[in-house]
Amino acid sequence: MSDQQQRTEQATPKRLREARERGELPRSRELTTAIVVGAGVLVMMAAGSGIAERATAWFRQALQPDPAMLGDPSRMLPWFGQLVMAGFMVAAPLLAAGLVAAIVGPLALGGWNFSTKAVRFDPKRINPLSGLGRMFSANALVELAKGVGKSALLGALGAAFLWSRRDEFLALSRMDVGPALASGVGLCMSALGWLMGGLIVIAAIDAPYQWFSHAKRLRMTRQEVRDEFKQTEGSPEVKGRLRRLQAERSRKRMIAAVPEADVVIVNPTHYAVALKYDAQKMRAPRVVAKGVDEVALAIREAAKGARVPLVEAPPLARALYRGASVDQEVPVALYAAVAQVLTYVYQLRQYAATSAGTRTAPPAQPRIDDVPNGEPDE
Repeated sequence: MSDQQQRTEQATPKRLREARERGELPRSRELTTAIVVGAGVLVMMAAGSGIAERATAWFRQALQPDPAMLGDPSRMLPWFGQLVMAGFMVAAPLLAAGLVAAIVGPLALGGWNFSTKAVRFDPKRINPLSGLGRMFSANALVELAKGVGKSALLGALGAAFLWSRRDEFLALSRMDVGPALASGVGLCMSALGWLMGGLIVIAAIDAPYQWFSHAKRLRMTRQEVRDEFKQTEGSPEVKGRLRRLQAERSRKRMIAAVPEADVVIVNPTHYAVALKYDAQKMRAPRVVAKGVDEVALAIREAAKGARVPLVEAPPLARALYRGASVDQEVPVALYAAVAQVLTYVYQLRQYAATSAGTRTAPPAQPRIDDVPNGEPDE
């Protein structure tokens, strides 16, 4: 099996980035040409009458000069300069539209890209053997077939246009200069419309082909994908970045789960552990969030915002932090201490629902000093 046949894997982001740095992007000259011609057609449609009037005046000036001036070089040169400037002003809208379209056109396929690597000197480009190889490559044959097909399509459209408007073309020879120029501008507009239709068909075929061809050239073998993965994922910088991203995502998930907790047990400043218990669904209370220092502060702030009770029990907070992971049940050794805290929280809820605003004293927080270390059993 050839190497190209083995390249079955899509290009990785790293390979695509390297190709872009080399200036290798999907490009369609046919699409850019269609955009440029389309911009010209739009300008002609929007300002065609004004352009036609200026073009008629320009042709009249060019074709009907003052006979007395023809033999006087001192008058001919200024007249010629004025003629060139007037012609430029007539064509300026079309030139401006074409320039803008040529600059914006690459955005339609591949986007803008400037690469110094693409303009560096490469001896292979002037190697005769490499040149012969490119001349007889499959890509050269495809380009030849495209050129033949494009010429055939545009030639057929041109012939069809001339045949369909033959009477109008023949009538031009019997008209005066002014009407002939006006009619000629109209015929040019029609010809551009036919040309635009053909270019759209060509671009609609060429652009997807160029995209597919570019993706195919950048395909990788499975071994190349594995080697690249080892190279990138194995580097300390990438590993460190992945660890930081994972830690940040884990922290955000924990903070988002705090409002669902029944209680947050704090140290009071260095440790914070959020617990949740549903007697119908859980065998034992579970840790939904835990952290130290800055993370502990974020957990406490989230709990205050969600009105989750904060209970200061430093030994229990430290034991829970060391003995239980997030989304795991609390250790069996801490059941009794956690049960005391949850009982106190439930009493607070009952007091808030029935006795708040009366002279009845709220329940006192239990002292929880004798707490096992909370390490899981072996």
